[in-house]
Amino acid sequence: MTPSNDTFDGTFPFAPRFNDAAGFRMHYVDEGPTCGEVILCLHGEPTWSYLFRGLIAALSGSYRVVAPDHMGFGKSETPVHRTYWLQDHVDNIERFVLELDLNDITLVMHDFGGPVGMGLAARHPDRIRRIVSTNGPTPFGQRTLFERLNANAAVSPWFQWIVRAESQGRLEPVLGELGFNILSTLKLNGFENHARINDTWLRAYGSRFAVPADSAGAIGWAKGFAIGAHRFEVPDAAALAAIRSRPALAIWGDADRTLAAEHFLPLFSELFPQASIHRLTGVGHYSLEDAPQEIANLIAAFLEAH
Repeated sequence: MTPSNDTFDGTFPFAPRFNDAAGFRMHYVDEGPTCGEVILCLHGEPTWSYLFRGLIAALSGSYRVVAPDHMGFGKSETPVHRTYWLQDHVDNIERFVLELDLNDITLVMHDFGGPVGMGLAARHPDRIRRIVSTNGPTPFGQRTLFERLNANAAVSPWFQWIVRAESQGRLEPVLGELGFNILSTLKLNGFENHARINDTWLRAYGSRFAVPADSAGAIGWAKGFAIGAHRFEVPDAAALAAIRSRPALAIWGDADRTLAAEHFLPLFSELFPQASIHRLTGVGHYSLEDAPQEIANLIAAFLEAH
């Protein structure tokens, strides 16, 4: 587990905070005015709140920016006797949000943070004020979800590898050594801004997975897809109507080879037909690494407008 006081050479200068409402020691960042509107940033695979460091710095002057690390990621614990399926992470975030009593939430979601955030929205639509997807799917009971997931998996190198590796018994051994192969794993998912890579950046993403036991979170999200263990939250009619009425924004790196725009932006448009969509040319799956300032500017303008 990443040491709680590690700032990664000043690139992550935010005070570590911890909460145990979900039954483990969950790390989170909580920056900005405590009475401000809440921006809740939800990361995916195999990242942590470090992914949002630029956004936290850009928005925390005016907003309360909260960025938790999911169970098994970042500075959060990796409990041994837990499962790491999608529904477990939704449960954890729900308990965290209720414990901190977060309201007027703008969800900013990346990768698996999308279904986690939409799961929270399905359970507590009254707490959600806006939706922002940054290369993060927004499943919300759509009948086309599994059709789109399967179509994407057929062309995505990451999902193709997951299925093949699981069938050959190699998924857990490979991802169990994520601390040593973090760069190849991140690149397989896709980023384009190679200038970001240095020893500090590699340590920030790789040191979390020092030994196989630290990698349960990363393994769980991949394995859960391969064996069909993830369960997507289905909203009731009232939650669906409430969330459809919220202001929404999608920002998608067009060079994303893991979650292709052609397969996942239609999910967003089905739910939010009037919402703005910004497709960023030359930006990959880890869009917040490839274009941090552009994305921060787009989100800030969206918050101002709504």
